[in-house]
Amino acid sequence: MTKFHRRGFLKGAAALPLGIAINNFSPKNVSAETLFTSMGSLNAAVKSGAKIKLSVNAWSYYVPLYKYINGESGGMSLFNMLEEAARLDLDAVDPTGYFFPGYPEVPETSFINKFKKRAFQLGLDISGTGIRNDFANPDKEKRRADIKLAKKWIEVASEMGAPVLRVFAGRQPDGYTWDETAEWMAEALSICTYHGERHGVVIGVQNHGDMLKSADEVIKILNMVNSEWLGTIVDTGFFLTDDPYEDIERVIPYAVNWQVKKLLSDRKGPEINMKKLVKIIMASQYRGYVPVETLPTPGKEDEYDALAEVPVLLGKLRKAL
Repeated sequence: MTKFHRRGFLKGAAALPLGIAINNFSPKNVSAETLFTSMGSLNAAVKSGAKIKLSVNAWSYYVPLYKYINGESGGMSLFNMLEEAARLDLDAVDPTGYFFPGYPEVPETSFINKFKKRAFQLGLDISGTGIRNDFANPDKEKRRADIKLAKKWIEVASEMGAPVLRVFAGRQPDGYTWDETAEWMAEALSICTYHGERHGVVIGVQNHGDMLKSADEVIKILNMVNSEWLGTIVDTGFFLTDDPYEDIERVIPYAVNWQVKKLLSDRKGPEINMKKLVKIIMASQYRGYVPVETLPTPGKEDEYDALAEVPVLLGKLRKAL
């Protein structure tokens, strides 16, 4: 049973009396005993262990990628990034939409096909992609424009073979409560998940220190939307709570992708305990991509070298595994 179906079943069963829950989720001619026996067999197959496939988020290379876009020396193209990911013997790459030609407009199909083909030749999957959006904006027209943007990039993700489109929640605006803003977010995410289902792309909303700073907030917005086509991008660097590891553990059942970072708490530290993180992931039975994302140390942006930083963070994760 996939984590989506398991999540949907458990949420439905928790909310309804047992008889109603069984009638909703089982074929009419299948007994409850048979249903739960079948579920147990499927879960046993999944519980053979967690499966982690390593990826890298393109934002790690944002400095040379933007240099390339701006025609500056020392730049890196998306194709160069694929070569680097292959050199690092990764399973996949997560090419953020910002670095495709013409963003926020969608790239030409010919470019997508060339990128997809080169990734295939290098033995790389495409673990996801992402956009820049704000579903917490009080301006309805601006939210509508970002929904339109997300829909376009859902279709790009589908063309590219990316299973997940990463979106942001947005920052809580002044003068509005969290709950008021969450209603707008849930509406926007619902529209996106409907479009994602049509194109076979899951929407992943990332905790990014904005509206979503804790497991409670992440789970609340996911439950408001209540779609099997919506999950969370687990950003290890942006649970702004007393115990980020507890929040990470709580949201893993909803995880559709990751961003594993060097520092916790919005780069204020401490450095992530990779062994502890891996232990949590392995215990959760998560099966899927785990991209790393490196970032410059605040105040030392001029010293940042992604080609040096990515192998170090990746090496720590591999060692912990």
